[in-house]
Amino acid sequence: MILVDSSVWIDYFNGIRNSQTKKLDDFLENDLVTIGDIILTEVLQGFRNDSDYRLAKTHLTKLHCYAISNKNMALKSAENFRKLRKMGLTVRKKVDMLIGTFCIENKIPLLTNDKDFEMIAHLGLKLV
Repeated sequence: MILVDSSVWIDYFNGIRNSQTKKLDDFLENDLVTIGDIILTEVLQGFRNDSDYRLAKTHLTKLHCYAISNKNMALKSAENFRKLRKMGLTVRKKVDMLIGTFCIENKIPLLTNDKDFEMIAHLGLKLV
């Protein structure tokens, strides 16, 4: 299974063709795609058109959806953020730290085109 970040979904729904959206097509075709609750929120809240929102919601809610955060994940994310900061790396978005930590802890590869995750990869995050 592959967790797909909102950065890829946004490009995908906007019709942008890049290496990540091409990979997403392949993973969708082979039933390998999962989503997280936080990612689902990020993607769906961006739709301005109601019919586009409903269509995306229909498709995305068919995917397996992980609950990304809880108390333990929040604590582990804070630890990971501090480890990276000590290495001179600062992740800009805390939600990315949660998603990255979740993937590390659950050994789930992440498909993204967000540069923050390249820093988190120093802690063992597998990027696709």
